[in-house]
Amino acid sequence: MRTILLLLLATGVFGFSGCCPHHRASRVDNAAERVASADWSKQDTITVTLSDFAFAPETLVFREGIPTRLVIENRGSQKHYFTAEDFFRAIATRKVQSNTDGEIKAPYFTAIEVYPGRALDLYFVPVTRGTYPLRCTIPGHAELGMKGEIRIQ
Repeated sequence: MRTILLLLLATGVFGFSGCCPHHRASRVDNAAERVASADWSKQDTITVTLSDFAFAPETLVFREGIPTRLVIENRGSQKHYFTAEDFFRAIATRKVQSNTDGEIKAPYFTAIEVYPGRALDLYFVPVTRGTYPLRCTIPGHAELGMKGEIRIQ
């Protein structure tokens, strides 16, 4: 239940984004149609590991238009955020799923918080090509090296 509440907060459902005070780009047009028409039987699966204090791999690469399952695993000793607001604007989100708590279907996210020893799966279709910053927004974590980039090609 705690994970579900934190994911709702990260989606902005309660009226605040939890990240940045401004918005640089608009969200993907017709995201629901893109998700519905995707062939999920041919999805890519990529895993990113969060540790104290790094993302591995540091650079994530996704293919435009290919349905994707991103497994976000926290192997660290404390909670971490997967924050990539511009990237979240560049994808059509299907859902975030927890194997223990259920799933959340939301049109967009700004950050995903993952507790130690837990994993969440983000299902999406990459839409807008580009390079996007990735960081953990817990104070001091990015400065200790918990940052990277995401590419859609």
